[in-house]
Amino acid sequence: MFIPHTEAERDEMLRAIGVNKLEDLFCDVPERFRFPDLDLPPALSEMEAVAQLDELAATNDTARSLISFLGAGAYHHYIPSAVDSIIRRGEFFTAYTPYQPEVSQGTLQAIFEFQSLVTALTGMDVSNASHYDGASATAEAGIMAYHHFRGKRPRMVVSPSVHPHYRQTLQTYMSGYPDVEVLGYDQDPFGTPDQLIPLVDYKTSLVVVQYPDFFGRIFDYTNFAAKVHEMGALLAVAINPIALALLKTPGEFGADIVVGEGQPLGIPLSFGGPYLGIFAVKNAFLRKIAGRLVGETVDGQGRKGYVLTLTAREQHIRREKATSNICTNQGLMALAATVYMSLLGKSGLQKVAELCYQKAHYAASRISEIEGYKVIAQHPFFHEFVVECPRPVAEINEILLDYDILGGYDLGKEYPSLNRHMLVAVTEMNAREDIDELCDALQEASHE
Repeated sequence: MFIPHTEAERDEMLRAIGVNKLEDLFCDVPERFRFPDLDLPPALSEMEAVAQLDELAATNDTARSLISFLGAGAYHHYIPSAVDSIIRRGEFFTAYTPYQPEVSQGTLQAIFEFQSLVTALTGMDVSNASHYDGASATAEAGIMAYHHFRGKRPRMVVSPSVHPHYRQTLQTYMSGYPDVEVLGYDQDPFGTPDQLIPLVDYKTSLVVVQYPDFFGRIFDYTNFAAKVHEMGALLAVAINPIALALLKTPGEFGADIVVGEGQPLGIPLSFGGPYLGIFAVKNAFLRKIAGRLVGETVDGQGRKGYVLTLTAREQHIRREKATSNICTNQGLMALAATVYMSLLGKSGLQKVAELCYQKAHYAASRISEIEGYKVIAQHPFFHEFVVECPRPVAEINEILLDYDILGGYDLGKEYPSLNRHMLVAVTEMNAREDIDELCDALQEASHE
């Protein structure tokens, strides 16, 4: 908040620091660079500025003004009003990384509750306080696996059906290690996980898969995890947290690391961020986990308290020895996710997941009846599925916009072999009438 000072107050401050006027503060700046004439429009009153900003904002199309079937990693879910109300409280909204964190007991307790909820959702033993987003969490899994084997296993295998942004970010992070090779990108994107097994050998440190995968498909990775572990490698699973309310947890089929995007948990689309990176591991990797970790303890008088625990000192004071430079977390986003999961509870999350699943399958059934469109669904899927279209997806999406519909993701952007394939996402926010309207518009688009 900007609080203006009076002339008398400014004069008092200037006297206190030993100068006569404001211009004296800039005497060390060469005169030709002082107070340049800026090409700025005339000043506006607050009322005029707000009106202008409202006009600019009105030119944006959002998931609130359009019927959205676009997902691909960021989803339009209903967010209870209590989530925003709680995270806007001053003690949460203005807080930043405290240098004496134990003073911030409320913040630490919120993080502790977040960690507890994530471990319950994923079936893992321990969760950290979060990363920046799903992509950076996946990259941190690669770094952790590399250092777990002390660089002696420089190969990583990543399924082509892992989110493209996650794969690209992992590749970028690992490019700093000259001996690391990342394989699997050239495999069939519609193939099964078993196609990756021949690439896994005793030089492999990490195998990364997604659950449900980028195309929405659901695989049981129990046998796959066993084959990966036979080679001594670690298995990382990128998850959709909403789907886990219905599906077997990664912990049940033997995942070593779970990463994912927490945006579906009460965080709005927000034009792409800020989002929330989930990171959870087995107990065996507790001391190698990157980022913040909050533990519960008691003080000298027996009162419950929260502290940062098992924090690698190298991340704070000996950075040249650090395995990761991540020593913070997305505190406000983690709080939003915590409030969301607490409000909905186990049954509420399950209901959201069921609605997503049922509505997606209704949409797939309807679209498959439209001439020229083919739903690719050889495997079970959650709330996203692939549709082969009769014309380029970009052209179809332009037509859908005329009907105030935000169409699915053009898979040809990331997978050249999937030209004319659209990834359609359906959530609880899509009514039956919305799906029917989409189908009518798709039918019209195929004839134009």
